[in-house]
Amino acid sequence: MSVKLTTRQVGDVTVIDANGRITLGEGSATFRDKIKELAGSGAKKVLVNMAEITYIDSSGIGELVSGFTTVTGAGGSLKLLNLGKRVQDLLQITKLYTVFETFDDEAAAIRSFS
Repeated sequence: MSVKLTTRQVGDVTVIDANGRITLGEGSATFRDKIKELAGSGAKKVLVNMAEITYIDSSGIGELVSGFTTVTGAGGSLKLLNLGKRVQDLLQITKLYTVFETFDDEAAAIRSFS
């Protein structure tokens, strides 16, 4: 199963609830397209909720970085919520934990945008 993405608004923050696998192929393309769509529509505050991500590979990590670049390039910010152990480990190994702001609490993550 590839990734399923649903979006919702919490105030002026766009929350992407990701469910499934972000892997090479369809999963990463779906994620990339959603980020581009949001950035193109003017979303400046994007929070990716990864609580339901069951697996992510290096391609998926690459898409997170690409999404971060796309949103910040459009004058916004992208932050991560509810990372599983594998995602945390991958961010640690790749030193990307210094790039992404990560949160375990949605309310705190929403507040961090203001």
